[in-house]
Formats: sequence, structure tokens, C-alpha cells
Amino acid sequence: MPGRHRRRAGATPGSRPASEYKEQIEASGRKLRPGRRRRPTFWKELPILIVVALALTFLIQTFLAKVYVIPSGSMETTLHGCTGCNNDRVLVDKITYRFTDPAPGDVVVFRGPDSWSSEIEIDEPRNAVVRGLQLFGSLIGLAPPDEKDFVKRVIAVGGQTVQCCDSRGQVMVDGQSLNEPYIFYLPEAGPPKQASFGPVTVPEGQLWMMGDSRNNSADSRMPDHGAVPVENVIGQARMIVLPFDRFAWVAAQNPQVAAVGMAGDAAAGAPLALGLLGAAPLAVLRRRRDRHLLDPPFLPDRRP
Repeated sequence: MPGRHRRRAGATPGSRPASEYKEQIEASGRKLRPGRRRRPTFWKELPILIVVALALTFLIQTFLAKVYVIPSGSMETTLHGCTGCNNDRVLVDKITYRFTDPAPGDVVVFRGPDSWSSEIEIDEPRNAVVRGLQLFGSLIGLAPPDEKDFVKRVIAVGGQTVQCCDSRGQVMVDGQSLNEPYIFYLPEAGPPKQASFGPVTVPEGQLWMMGDSRNNSADSRMPDHGAVPVENVIGQARMIVLPFDRFAWVAAQNPQVAAVGMAGDAAAGAPLALGLLGAAPLAVLRRRRDRHLLDPPFLPDRRP
């Protein structure tokens, strides 16, 4: 076919062969460029990759999730943190609270109101370069965030009344004692008991925050602290990502459901449990009878 022979000769239909272009360029004294382009080198692409990575990091940590480290021992032993120690890095979910409000039992990171005094002391470096590196490290959880960032557990929400303590030394919300298995008492911080406070009615749109290390936490119980506005909440702590030996989910256990639900479920479930126990033998006998009727023995009865 003519078209086929033209393509073999290096030309395309309706044009000159490629060899004529080559002779023309060589006759003009210009240097013939190779037909295959060179790919950009890795070092030329590296700055673009760095800019893209930083942009993605900024967007992810601004709108989706961010790694935080708060060197405070107020959440022991749920979260490990103390000045100079190998603190836990927690991944904070920033999406959930865009669609719903924090609930009792959630472990949250929030910006402390002006009345809250910091639990930690962070010396700001004087060198501008070091400050920049520290700021960059805080974006990926390698440096402490602002000293006004706190991590606590939500105990009560707006409209609820919280106080301490009942006859067993437990916190109460709306007159019901809470079940808080996550509480830890630091031996060096004093006797293992909770300080009395309240009753306090939490204003609407605010949260009552308390630390799991109950005798080593400067939280909403402090006279100059009080409840925290919901708008100050940054996000919910979902998991411990560093150090690797403590990698785990951060449990959000609602102490109000555990306390109120246990008694109610037990009372409501007792008749149901008795009914199931009584019906079980009848169900077994009926099942055996139906099986005998539907599946008769394979061998005939040889008895006389």
C-alpha cells in the first residue's frame, strides 16, 4: 500500500519524508535535536514536591486532622504527658464536631479561655530560625503547640448540673453518680480522692472539662477556670500515634450512660432474661419434634 511505504520511508501522507528535513537542517549548519525529550531531573522536581507536600499538610491539618503533643500529666493514664518525658502524640479529628457537638466522655483538645492558666511552661526561643523550626514541628506534632492548648475529658454539657461528691466520692451529673473507670490518682499529688465542688449548672453552649488524673488536673473545677465554650474545641482525640509502643485508640466512654444505663438495663432486662430461660426448654423440645417428623430414620424399624 502507498501509505504504508510512505510511513516506512519516514514520511506522512501529504508531506515530505523526515529524511528531507534532516538534510535541510544539516545543510543550514544547525544542530539536530534528538527526537526524544529529556525528563526533568529529580532535583528540579524536588522543590515542587516540597511545596505540594507542605500545602497538603497545611490543608489536612487545618480542616481534617492534626497531631498534637501536650506535655501535661492531667490525663494519665489515658494519655501520657509530662515536661521532659516522652509525651504521647495524639491524632485530633477536626471533622466530627463540624456536624455534631462534643458529648460526655469525649477526650478533646481545646483552646483554654483567658481565665485558664497554663498547666505547662514553654520557653519561646529567641532565635527566629529556631522559632520557625518549632512552628513547623508543631504542624506535624514534633514540637509542643501553644501553651493555651489543653486536653481534657467532657464530663457535662450545657444545661446539666455537675457536683462532687456522693457518698462514695464520685462526681454527679443531674443527681446521678458517674461511673469513671478511667480515673487515675497520682500518688505524689496527694490522697486518692476528689475535691468537693458545686453544684454548678453548665451554661448552654459550654462544656465541663475534667482530667482523668483527677488529683493532678487544673480543669473546670478551679475557681478561675469554669466551663469552656464549645467554640473553643479544636477536635476530638482519636488515637495515640507516637510513641509506637503506646499506639492505640483513645476511648470515648460516656460516664453518664454507664451509670444510668446499668441500673435501667438490668431492671428492664430481668423479666426478658427470665422469659428466655423459661422458653428455652420448650424451644428445644419443639425443634426435636419437628426434626423427627421431617427427617424420619433412614433404616426401618426391625422390631417385631
